[in-house]
Amino acid sequence: MLVCDDQGVMRAGFAAVLSSQPDIEVVGEAGDGALAVREARRLRPDVVVMDIQMPGIDGIEATRQLAGPNAAGLTGDGATVPRVLIVTNFNLDEYVYQALRAGASGFLLKDAPPAELIGAVRVVAAGESLLAPAVTRRLIGRYAGRIRPSDSGSPAAGHPLGGLSPREREVLTLIAAGLSNAEIAGSLFISAETVKTYVSRILAKLGLRDRVQAVVFAYQEGLVSVRD
Repeated sequence: MLVCDDQGVMRAGFAAVLSSQPDIEVVGEAGDGALAVREARRLRPDVVVMDIQMPGIDGIEATRQLAGPNAAGLTGDGATVPRVLIVTNFNLDEYVYQALRAGASGFLLKDAPPAELIGAVRVVAAGESLLAPAVTRRLIGRYAGRIRPSDSGSPAAGHPLGGLSPREREVLTLIAAGLSNAEIAGSLFISAETVKTYVSRILAKLGLRDRVQAVVFAYQEGLVSVRD
């Protein structure tokens, strides 16, 4: 994995914590976004731990270049697109939302305990998305609530949401609220396997990569009401 942060002490701390684990190898570090992109393409890590505020190219643009919609075509040799885990301060609400839209697979607060950082890297490396429910509702909900359409009626013909069944829309709403598959299953009185099936169908129908993108989509489209 690659650690990217403009503060040397922070990079060293992350690298030390992660390198202490037998299943995690830190292959490099970067102090700015441009170097992060170059090193990621050179070293090809599975996971990039990315700060948002860095000089030059910031973490959002670096994430877009590494994991955005056009990232796969930039390597030219079929190399796997890395998963990006954003690490940030809690008060950067709008930047976090933009980073998730840019292709990040999740985010973590910089003051999270070492065990949470290690767990987050493992989750992202396994191809899953990291969405802490409370942080998701506050960060994404607050920002997206200001840009979502005001019309909360039924989806118009041809609208992406129109392709979802009522149950799929219900599941998507619960995903956006930050619920895990087990919590969704308990809420809807269905099995966790059934929830996984619904989630897979939702992602396929909407052309989304993972749960992070599903959360962003739900807020963008006004499926979730935000009351702060």
